[in-house]
Amino acid sequence: MKQSLQLRLSQQLNLTPQLQQSIKLLQLSTLDFQTEIERYLLENPLLEQDSAGSSSETTDSPSGETESTPSDDSYDTGGGDMEWGSGGSRNSDDDDDFDPATQVARELTLREHLLDQAGVLRLPERDHAALAFMIDAVDDEGFLPYSLEELLEQIPAEIVSLLELETDDLAVALARLKQFDPLGVGARNTAEALSLQLKQLESTPACQLARQIVGQHLDLLAGRDYTKLKRLLKCDDAALKAAQNVITSLNPRPAAQWAALTPRYVVPDVLVQKIKGQWQVRLNPAAMPRLRINQVYADILQRSEGGVLARELQEAKWLVKSVQQRFETILRVAQAIVERQRAFFEHGEVAMRPLVLRDIALELDLHESTVSRVTTQKYMTSPRGLLEFKYFFGSHVDTEAGGECSATAIKALIRQMIQTEDKTRPLSDSAIADALSGQGIVVARRTVAKYREGMNVPPVNLRKNL
Repeated sequence: MKQSLQLRLSQQLNLTPQLQQSIKLLQLSTLDFQTEIERYLLENPLLEQDSAGSSSETTDSPSGETESTPSDDSYDTGGGDMEWGSGGSRNSDDDDDFDPATQVARELTLREHLLDQAGVLRLPERDHAALAFMIDAVDDEGFLPYSLEELLEQIPAEIVSLLELETDDLAVALARLKQFDPLGVGARNTAEALSLQLKQLESTPACQLARQIVGQHLDLLAGRDYTKLKRLLKCDDAALKAAQNVITSLNPRPAAQWAALTPRYVVPDVLVQKIKGQWQVRLNPAAMPRLRINQVYADILQRSEGGVLARELQEAKWLVKSVQQRFETILRVAQAIVERQRAFFEHGEVAMRPLVLRDIALELDLHESTVSRVTTQKYMTSPRGLLEFKYFFGSHVDTEAGGECSATAIKALIRQMIQTEDKTRPLSDSAIADALSGQGIVVARRTVAKYREGMNVPPVNLRKNL
């Protein structure tokens, strides 16, 4: 092997820190974007948020409105009313300052709700401990996913030995737990939960038939095999319908209301309104942070050689520009979408036009990846509801007339057909495909089935009523 020197010409794309920052901010959702801005505000002393409504040194807002840049006189260094002396302290420990109205009520969890009921019972220490173990083993929907033997093995050996716990003690605790609110808690499965709820109802003929169905033929009811059910139960349509109404009034998931579901909040990026017959798009002011450079520090840096804050000043300017570019791009893409899908806003899903990312990218002279970032986790609120930008893009099929029909419009037509069908003779996937073909939309039966399943619509045998 020999060492040698060689010259090569090559091209490569290097992303500058400013471009990387712009790309990062562009792909964030509104909530994540606001969190990122708060982090920048904490890290950079030259960057501040103007809550009074004045903008940064870049005075042209993305919506086209011009705002004035504040002068140095707007900075109050004397503190004003924000003095924290002994007479105006806001951290007073005086009990008179406690305002119960400001305290936020916290909803009880399922475990706390069950423990409160257990605490009312007068039981020996061992029974209380066994009941507490049973409550801890209940899942978020109120079911008990373990056997008594498995539960006993999960309890520390020292506690089992100290309290002399046995499976019989856990069985007694489980029987007590099944009497707690909500009815059905502690059940092994859905059938047992429904049975526990049926035991608390008045013993009517419909209730007795419902108990028989839940105990022996719940799978047939779920499959809507009414003919076989009537033959096995030896009942008529009216009796079976009454029993079915009793069962559907029960809760198959006893503790569903206590399920730990994390709410997902969405802040719309743009607002779509029809004003004087024209659809107009504007940015949501609540989603736009008003950033500016601290003018006092900036003037000091301009009169000096910069020092350690020169880099922070440059990063603050970059951020202000990146934020403005983010909202300008979002607004441009939103306006292009609304212009292309004007028929949707006028008439609904059946009028949705086929649209792909490339169409918007070519129209706005943007890269397709940029449009993809803009349309991900970005939302618009309109008279049609809160919609993600991605909602307006999708596949399409060709029509007999040589045009195109979007998948969203086809799904809307399928949904309309199913909603208006005869419930005693529901439409099959083949019948729906034939009906669409009569409207000039050629769709295969398996495509109809895929769209129907995507809308969580059951097949024809499960949509048939008595």
